[in-house]
Amino acid sequence: MSNPVFFTSAGSLGDVIPGGTFVLEGPEARHAVTVKRLGAGEPVDIADGAGARLTGTVAEAGPAGLTVTASDVVFEEQPDVRLVLVQALAKGDRDELAIETATELGIDAVLPWQSERSIVRWKGDRAAKAHAKWESVVTAAAKQARRAWIPEVRTMVDTGSLANAVAQADLAIILHEDAKNPLRTVLEEMAATNATAPCEVLLIVGPEGGISPREVTRLSDAGAVTALLGHHVLRSSTAGPAAVVLASDILGRW
Repeated sequence: MSNPVFFTSAGSLGDVIPGGTFVLEGPEARHAVTVKRLGAGEPVDIADGAGARLTGTVAEAGPAGLTVTASDVVFEEQPDVRLVLVQALAKGDRDELAIETATELGIDAVLPWQSERSIVRWKGDRAAKAHAKWESVVTAAAKQARRAWIPEVRTMVDTGSLANAVAQADLAIILHEDAKNPLRTVLEEMAATNATAPCEVLLIVGPEGGISPREVTRLSDAGAVTALLGHHVLRSSTAGPAAVVLASDILGRW
């Protein structure tokens, strides 16, 4: 079974060498000691959320923190093909379920999208709280998946700002039930051009009401392509993760 993972601040593992020790403090240490009940001699990983991972064994666990003796410290590079899930805000926590599952599957960044048909609205104080909640969801999912990288939760965009992001991306794909080309075909064409390193691919998912025709036109004019994910219409919580699986396979991330 893989070691449990606990996160520390980015860059804090830089000076640790095999044989050295690292003291994990704060909420993560309390969780390790009081919830996981880790004790001396047990294996554990400490990651900084930015690629560094320490593998070691617990030397001491107590109120002062978790002291870990390092057996190895490595840096895990990000994949050449970076996948960004553009997730429209959706009711009933379906958007949070989408980003949680996509994080476990390996998404590199999440971009919240306030689409025309999004019932949920991020405004004022709610916007800051909602963004923090998404960061919390992504962090917990990254820990569950034993990842060394915590996906970035970018600042929410409206359709106009999303069109600008589409224009700057190497490839932007709108997952749409009326599309003619299968997602597999779009991804295979990209892979065949050898334009897969390094690059960023946006996977755009609408809310439960779907992406409006006006939005499809605007994003297509900015350079996005529409693609059909499969024979069935998937929920907003399912479409993104399904696309991540297919893209990871075809674009050589797995």
